[in-house]
Amino acid sequence: MTENSVSERTDEQHYLSPVPVPAEDAAAPGISRQIYGMPAYLSVPTGDLTASTDFWVRGLGFVELFAVPGQVVHLRRWAFQDVLLVPGEPATAPSAGRIGFSCVLGEIGPTRDRCEQLAPGCTSGPDEKPWNCVELTVVTPERQQVVFTAARPLDPASPTADYLRDSGFDIPQP
Repeated sequence: MTENSVSERTDEQHYLSPVPVPAEDAAAPGISRQIYGMPAYLSVPTGDLTASTDFWVRGLGFVELFAVPGQVVHLRRWAFQDVLLVPGEPATAPSAGRIGFSCVLGEIGPTRDRCEQLAPGCTSGPDEKPWNCVELTVVTPERQQVVFTAARPLDPASPTADYLRDSGFDIPQP
């Protein structure tokens, strides 16, 4: 197998991501309540921890993992999708930086609908991207740009598959 082999990346011993293999009907792995050392997380300053928590939970589909009243709210979706809401001044304009979270195709529409119900006009997309995914961008009440990315299954006859094969990835021929 090559260094970039798809089968190597999905080997249970080496592939620890909670993100499912792309498929039109892929199921989300669900909320993770595991306690682990977070490899990465986002801290979002907010002037209203309660209102921010409500949007992230009801709109974006996070759960409140734990909170220290008035100091921090730790939110999570899938494993390794952690956000800390902290007291502070939120941005006055959408953040230049964006945070991306993996999701499955079936989560894009419902997430957009929930967020629009809570804060009309806060979403853009979903947009088909040339890197074989669909993206939904949400600007939260704290002005944080959050991008939900759902990978599409790779069509072996597509130009993307040809490019990956040419780049050394082990992609089956059509």
